[in-house]
Amino acid sequence: MSEFNKDDYLNDLPDADELAAGQVAPEDGAGEAQPESNNDAQSSEAQGEQRPNEEPATPEEGEEADSVDGKLTPLGQAKKEAAEYLEALQRERAEFINYRNRTKKDMERARQQGIIDVLAAELPALDDIDRIREHGGEMDESFQAVAAKIDKAFEKFGVEKFGVKGEDFDPTRHDAILHKPDPQAEKATVDTVVEAGYRIGDRVIRAARVVVASPQE
Repeated sequence: MSEFNKDDYLNDLPDADELAAGQVAPEDGAGEAQPESNNDAQSSEAQGEQRPNEEPATPEEGEEADSVDGKLTPLGQAKKEAAEYLEALQRERAEFINYRNRTKKDMERARQQGIIDVLAAELPALDDIDRIREHGGEMDESFQAVAAKIDKAFEKFGVEKFGVKGEDFDPTRHDAILHKPDPQAEKATVDTVVEAGYRIGDRVIRAARVVVASPQE
């Protein structure tokens, strides 16, 4: 057995600087570099690259694009036509509602005008009945019944009779044929009703013709 020589052993060891630079590989294979393929695969995955054996993502089953290369598919064309039909239907519905509302207003105006025409034709007779009542004329039971029916008939169609002695004078409802000074009057009031007034709702058909008692100046 040869004698151990410390200097020879030290000389055979690799230089520390060379080991640090990676120029000399350790004899036992420790620290062996990993294959480059793993690093390349990891890099590709990190960058979101698609592998050759992977297929691109496709729409889920049952889904279909509305257009392909700028042209409508049958499904896209059907959707377009459905939207057009819906728009046309909504437009027709709005026009029908407007027409129905106009028709209702026209019918109501025609109905009201018919009532006004009948009332205007009957005014002279109604005035005669009022004069008989006002002046205490005798009216038999049959005549009273007919007069009451006429009043009820006009009330049924919304005709309102107005003009009562003692009520405040209103130039929008009363036609003053005479102003009579009254020392006891504090404001203008109806003293005598010559002809009663008639209205339908807020529309005055005929103003009441009255004599007005006015305060003395």
